[in-house]
Amino acid sequence: MAIESCPKSYITSESEELLEDFLVRRRLGGMTFGELSARQVEAFLILEQALAAESTRQNQPRSRAF
Repeated sequence: MAIESCPKSYITSESEELLEDFLVRRRLGGMTFGELSARQVEAFLILEQALAAESTRQNQPRSRAF
């Protein structure tokens, strides 16, 4: 098997599981960090930062080029 692009750009099954877990916990309001592994806490903090950055970017007025 060979690919012609960087393999780091592909999501792993572990990453997909962390993302799904994050979304479910966020939706249900269950973010008790004491019950999470260090890997989950790190992933969830990164996802929260990315979500906040995306929200901020969407709320900024867009400049128009004429």
